[in-house]
Amino acid sequence: MTIYSLYIFDRHCTCVYYQDWHRTVRPKTAVEGGMLPAVYAPVYPSTNPDDTSYSNRNTLASSSGVVVAVNDDVPHTPLPTQTAHSPIAQMPPPPTSNLSFDEEAKLVYGVVLSLRNMIKKLSGKDEQFVNYQTSTYKLHLYETLSGYKFVMLSDPNADSLRFVLRQIYSGPFLEYVVRNPLVEMDSKERGIDNEYFRMSTDRLVRGLTVFQ
Repeated sequence: MTIYSLYIFDRHCTCVYYQDWHRTVRPKTAVEGGMLPAVYAPVYPSTNPDDTSYSNRNTLASSSGVVVAVNDDVPHTPLPTQTAHSPIAQMPPPPTSNLSFDEEAKLVYGVVLSLRNMIKKLSGKDEQFVNYQTSTYKLHLYETLSGYKFVMLSDPNADSLRFVLRQIYSGPFLEYVVRNPLVEMDSKERGIDNEYFRMSTDRLVRGLTVFQ
């Protein structure tokens, strides 16, 4: 069993944060204007190929949780490059999804909204949609009173992870997002990504017994 990814949506139905772990197919870069900045840097579209606005800050490798860029200066001695005769075999890049990240996020939110509305109509207002399962994954939902929706995708055999989403909200989210004066909540212009929140969430998820 394992955990694949985490999405956070605000009350405007917009994805404001994304993080993944054991994802075999990496998300495709979003189309220009399709997502907010400060959601997930690797899939944010850049109109300038030389733009280093993200690369000059501390960033995390989602697969390892290790800091891979710490705003260092360019080394004075150029690094050796691999040639065609290099004995070190280059690893092929991981496969990329056919969907752009913005379309993927819309589909995830659409599924959550549709199932939640269906359950309320069929079972009444007292019933809550907390998760659903397919043959390949399980979706878990935790919704806050302020309208934020925490969505996690995991192995289909995993137990309910709603308590994990609640822990992320009551711990790192409140500490590094809500109480952070530098993060603009509900700005409709930026996401909520920051290094402390991403690192704390990564540490919390990797400490779970379900994470393998």
